This record gives sequence, C-alpha cells and structure tokens, in this order.
Amino acid sequence: MRFLATFQTYDFLDTLLSLATAFILGTLIGAERQYRQRTAGLRTNVLVAVGAAAFVDLAMHLAAADGAVRVIAYVVSGIGFLGAGVIMKEGTNVRGLNTAATLWGSAAVGSCAGADMLAQAVALTVFVLAGNTLLRPLVNAINRAPLDEKSSEATYYFRLTVADDASAEMREQLVERLEAAHYPVAEVEVVDLGDDLQEIVATLVSTAINPGELDVVVADLQRKPGVSHVTWEVSTKD
Repeated sequence: MRFLATFQTYDFLDTLLSLATAFILGTLIGAERQYRQRTAGLRTNVLVAVGAAAFVDLAMHLAAADGAVRVIAYVVSGIGFLGAGVIMKEGTNVRGLNTAATLWGSAAVGSCAGADMLAQAVALTVFVLAGNTLLRPLVNAINRAPLDEKSSEATYYFRLTVADDASAEMREQLVERLEAAHYPVAEVEVVDLGDDLQEIVATLVSTAINPGELDVVVADLQRKPGVSHVTWEVSTKD
C-alpha cells in the first residue's frame, strides 16, 4: 500500500499538533459565542478553525509554503460565503455581523495553526476574545451616550431572551411595561434562537429616551420567570 510507503511519523504528529491547536483555540472562541447564544456557536467555530487548519496543513505537506499561501487565499474567500449565512436583516436592523467576523477570525486562527505558526494562532485567539469581551463595556457606553438628535436619527430596540413557553406572556408584559414607562412600541418581532429559546425584539417609537428609565425596565423584566437575558440598544443613521 502506498500509505505504508509514504507514512512518516514526524509529519503525522505535526499535523496532529496543528489540528489539536486549532481545536482548542476554536473551542475558546466558540465558547464565548455559545455563552451569548449567537447563531454560530461552539461547534461552528471549532469546525471552521479545524477545517482551515486541515486545508493549510495539507497544502504545506504537498506544495510547501507556496501551496499554503494559495489555499489560505481560498479559505479567506470561502469563509466570506459562510459568514454571509449568519447575517440577517430585520427591518432596518442588521444582525450577525459580529458573528460573521468571529468566524473569519476562527478561520485565521486555524490557518495559523495549519501553517505551524502556533504562537501566532494563540495570540490571534487572545485578540479575537478581547474584541468580543473587553470591548463590550466600551460599546455599551458609546451606545448609551447622549445623542445629538439634530445630527443623527436614533432607533431604540428592547431585546428579551426567553424560554419558548414564556414567549407569549413576556411579549405582552414587555409592551405593557414599556408603555407604562411612556415609551410606545412601534413593532414587536420574535426570533427563534434554538435550544428552546426565543428573542423578543421591540422597536420603540422615535422619542426622547432616558437611559435610566429603560434600565429600570430591564431590571424589572430580568426578574420574571423564563427570562434569561434583557437588554436595550440604539441604532443610529447619520
């Protein structure tokens, strides 16, 4: 058999190390996405990282660095198509861009691992995780900063992640609670997140917003049974 004639233990162990590194680092990135109930979670990020590592490692063994460079170029474009599948447009709001960018980062991590650049793969993983976690407070602070209504148009969204069996009741309570706080709701959408979870998205009628009042609504709804996460956000158009 040709396998017995060409098998080299050192090359096999090198491939195994590359795949194991991609698997571990992809797990770290995917665990953070899974914790936040994003569309592309743990398994997707792991498979992207391991798949990229496998293709690059294969090219390295067959055509050395030149082959790896060509494969990496195809990995970059291929992940673009995969990322497009997690981007969803809901009215004027676009969701999934950060998840798509994370998949792109997982592919880069896997490519580094497949090219035997393990230290670079670890460093890139740290930066991807930092972008998804450490920058979150800064994003929230910027989103909640007072807006100049003369130079921008703001749309406010209120989001609840609830169990399937509590969805109908919490939808009514959300609308009632917001209207009681004098924030009328323009429309309400329900998005199926899987794993027996749904996200209720309420778009508020354009009006002057007091962040403190919305935070009170968040705290109130967070205590309701069946609710796992409550938040609000603002989207602006110049």
